[in-house]
Amino acid sequence: MNVIVLAGGYASRLWPITRHRPKMFLPLGKTTVIDRLYAELERCDRIETVYVSTNERFAGDFEAHLAETAYDKPRLSIEATRAEAEKHGVVGGLARLVERESIDDDVLVVAADNVFDFTVDAFIEFFDRRRAPTVAAYDVGSTDRATDYGVLAVDDERVVEFVEKPDEPPGTLVSVGCYAFPRETLATLRTYLDSGNDPDEPGWFVEWLHPREPTYAFSFSGTWFDVGTRGSYLDAVDWHLDGGSLVADSASVENSSIGRGVHVMSNATLVDADVERAVVFPDATLSGTTVRRSIVDEGASLGDLDVVDAMVGAYTQLPGENTEA
Repeated sequence: MNVIVLAGGYASRLWPITRHRPKMFLPLGKTTVIDRLYAELERCDRIETVYVSTNERFAGDFEAHLAETAYDKPRLSIEATRAEAEKHGVVGGLARLVERESIDDDVLVVAADNVFDFTVDAFIEFFDRRRAPTVAAYDVGSTDRATDYGVLAVDDERVVEFVEKPDEPPGTLVSVGCYAFPRETLATLRTYLDSGNDPDEPGWFVEWLHPREPTYAFSFSGTWFDVGTRGSYLDAVDWHLDGGSLVADSASVENSSIGRGVHVMSNATLVDADVERAVVFPDATLSGTTVRRSIVDEGASLGDLDVVDAMVGAYTQLPGENTEA
């Protein structure tokens, strides 16, 4: 079985933090979002090759990152785009990758910004029993949250309804961006696209597919984060740190309060600061500053500020005025 890791987006909702870095490289404690996924895929004996689908803009970052790791399975497959407007859509890009890499095997497709605590082994075992398209599904517990995702209904694990990003969700069970397709199903990607269907969200493909082929839902409980917004990323950090904090040995912390869900990275300086549910990147400086539910990028310098629900770009200097974003 092969894996396709979808890592070709530009993460504009997390700008400026992700303007010049892939969001999959955002830290989760001592690892990163994508390294957590790589490690899980590396452990799974059923998986042979992991195709990492990214774009030309970030290809060098992915190449350098993989060169520093000991993973054997990942290999890059580069989409010829450099900006959001050039993208082929997720389904369009997926079909092109299958053709480009001549993939003729069962495929697990995973969005690289997923953080979940089910094992890939368990998902593949479920797929092997069904030998049919399979969707990982999670109950978000709120129809308001469900509007952002593909919402599905099941009968004895079979998908009987699937609606992508509905205004009025029929339930709260959603697709989490993890799919398994038998090799025979891959040809239907091109059939779907050639019929003029939406090339973007993979949920549109599943909505089209399930009446044509029996499709099943692997429902799991526990934890899932879609690292696409500041809030969801900080929630994932808080979960990964188990409500605690992580401060690099090389960071300088003086007369400061470090609350839950805080990650302070190397060579950051905190003086008279109060920080909670926040990520402070290397070489940032906080002086007389309160930071809540925010991300402060590398080299930023903040003084005498209240920073709430904010993303502060790299090397930004904000002295003097109270700011709430």
